[in-house]
Amino acid sequence: MFEPKYTISNSILRSVGVIEAGKEVIDNAPLVPAWEAKFREEAVIRTVYHGTHLEGNDLNISEAARVVELADAKRAKSAVDVTGVVGRQRDIQEILNYRRVVSYMEKISGEDKIDEGVVKKIHQLTTDRILDEKNCGEFRKNQVVVKNSKTGEITFRPPAAVEVYYQVNEFLKWLNSKEVEEVHPVLVAGIVHYELVRIHPFIDGNGRVARAVASLYLYKTGYDIKRFFSLEEHYDQDAAKYYGALASVKPGGKYDLTGWLEYFCEGVAIELNRVKEKVMHISRDLKLKQKIGKQVSLSERQLKLVEYIQGFGFMQNKSFEDILPMVSEDTVLRDLKDLIKKGIIRKEGSTKKARYVMG
Repeated sequence: MFEPKYTISNSILRSVGVIEAGKEVIDNAPLVPAWEAKFREEAVIRTVYHGTHLEGNDLNISEAARVVELADAKRAKSAVDVTGVVGRQRDIQEILNYRRVVSYMEKISGEDKIDEGVVKKIHQLTTDRILDEKNCGEFRKNQVVVKNSKTGEITFRPPAAVEVYYQVNEFLKWLNSKEVEEVHPVLVAGIVHYELVRIHPFIDGNGRVARAVASLYLYKTGYDIKRFFSLEEHYDQDAAKYYGALASVKPGGKYDLTGWLEYFCEGVAIELNRVKEKVMHISRDLKLKQKIGKQVSLSERQLKLVEYIQGFGFMQNKSFEDILPMVSEDTVLRDLKDLIKKGIIRKEGSTKKARYVMG
């Protein structure tokens, strides 16, 4: 039976501590903004862009965002359905495909387990209209190798094709076992990521599949962190370090995953900490939830007003134009009235020199 080998190092413990602290803050953030959807949309765009850019996609992030926007609006499945974006058909198709992968992950995140069918479906969506149909969502039947793109040197030789089915299913059997429930979900996600890269079960698209399945496991175990983060962005910021961490696991006997898991956990910690800082910037007073007694939804304008009051201690009418240019005073006053009603802020005084402070 599959049994990963690794050591819980100080680096891993440190990263897991940061992850848990970040998760606690984000999960219990007192303000749940109405624009959470916007945060998620931004995370989707970063995931789709960086996840394909890692594999050589030439579109920039603005072009990728436009493809995602058109895909969501038109439910486009083929690059020919997307207009207004100049780029290789393959690059556009890769963005469309990965957007559909993310949608699929969101759809099935509440299901019980990740099985062979799920892994194959993610690959089918990833490579649709890029690989021959017979290879989409099907395990490879030929030997493949990984080469250095500059030197042509073979850097990794995955298991023989005849071994793929057995190794994938042994791994998935472990993934869905009771034993795994005793392992921290972030460590499991890192093992998922590495093992699917190592087995290389498909002709092409293995990296994207590995990253997607690892993220899916985080979704399923409550570590989606409101889906505000993008691990792909972290990897793409230093692709050499990412691929170097994967290559650091040396073959021979059992693979020791410690070095890779240190890198993986550090990446999750960095991304989570970034999200935590963003959430804390929006809502610094963690006692607010207790004072109000519930989580509240705020508009983007209201968030800017709250951020200003939190940063400067108070706000007066004369600041309205600086905080929200092009927004009428009546509109700002309505937003403030709603914030007062929700107990988030209060008004001191009754003239135009009145001050608005945190509740």
